[in-house]
Amino acid sequence: MDAPELIAVSAALAEGAEPSTVVLVEGASDQAALSTLAGRYRRDLTAEGVSIVPMGGATTIGHFLALLGPYGHDCRLAGLCDAGEEGDFRRGLERAGMGIHPTRDDLESVGFFVCVADLEDELIRALGPQAVVEIIDAQGELGSLRILQRQPFHRNRTIEQQLWRFMGTRSGRKSTYARLLVEALDLDSVPPPLDGLLEYVKP
Repeated sequence: MDAPELIAVSAALAEGAEPSTVVLVEGASDQAALSTLAGRYRRDLTAEGVSIVPMGGATTIGHFLALLGPYGHDCRLAGLCDAGEEGDFRRGLERAGMGIHPTRDDLESVGFFVCVADLEDELIRALGPQAVVEIIDAQGELGSLRILQRQPFHRNRTIEQQLWRFMGTRSGRKSTYARLLVEALDLDSVPPPLDGLLEYVKP
C-alpha cells in the first residue's frame, strides 16, 4: 500500500513529527469540517498535538492503523466515518488489536464516530435546507443548483437529497461547503459525531 496519504504520514513520523493524537478521516471535506469547527470552539489543534489525517477513503484504514496503532507508533487515535463505511472501521480496529466494537457506543468509547448517513447529510440536517440554499446563493452557485434540480433524475427528490447531490458534483465542492456550512452552524446544533469527536480529543 503506497497511497500518497500514507506516504506523507510515514515521512512525517520518520522526521520525528509525531503528534500525540491522530484523527483518521475519510477525506479532505471531513478534515475541513473538523478544523473549522475546532476554530469556532477557539481551539488550536496543532498546539494540542492533534493531527487530522485524511486517508483517501475508508478502505485504507487498516494500513493507517498498522502504522499508527498499538503495533506501530502507538499514537492516541480517533476517527470519523460515514455510516456506509462503518464496517471497514470496525474490522480495521479489530485487526489492529483495538478491541471488538459491536455497537456505535463501543466505537465512540475508543474515539471513533459515525456520521448518519455522511458528513454532508449531517450538516444539511443541522442547518436546514433553506440556510444551505442561502449559502450556495452567496457563493454565486444558485444557478448551478437550479440546473441540477431541473434534471429528470433529481426533479422529484427532496430538497435535502438535491443539496446532498449538489455537494458532490464538482471536485473540491465538498471541502468548500464543509467549511462554509460549519461556519454557519449554531454551536448549539453541531452534529453529534463532530462534537463528540472534538470532545474526545481534548487534552
